[in-house]
Formats: sequence, C-alpha cells, structure tokens
Amino acid sequence: MFIDKRRATKNKWRIEERTLFLFALSGGSIGIILGMYSFRHKTKHWSFKYGVPLILLIQIALILLLLFEFY
Repeated sequence: MFIDKRRATKNKWRIEERTLFLFALSGGSIGIILGMYSFRHKTKHWSFKYGVPLILLIQIALILLLLFEFY
C-alpha cells in the first residue's frame, strides 16, 4: 500500500487493484488493512473498505474451522 500510495502521489505506474486483492487472498489481508489505514490509501474504495475485511473474516473462519476439525 505504501508503494502504491507513493506512486499515486508521483503520477507513476500503479499496482493493479487485482494484484492487491491477490495479496489479500493469499494471506496478506491484515497487512492490506493496516496499510490502507496507515497510509490513507484506498480507504474510500468500496471494494477495499468492505471487501478486504470480508476476506479477512473468511480467512479467520477457515482457520478456526480447520483448528476445531482436528480436535
């Protein structure tokens, strides 16, 4: 998020939103959320404001499901 924010302020090539979502889906949702609010980047985008926390909740639910399934 920091790199994309810096590139946005300098009008340079940006990281695609799809790539940021792939990072979130691959386990980086906490980092994406922290970066969004630390650097005030993409916080007004509906898909990031609600989509990334939804991904995080699904990841937590899957982890809990896996943990409790083995006990």
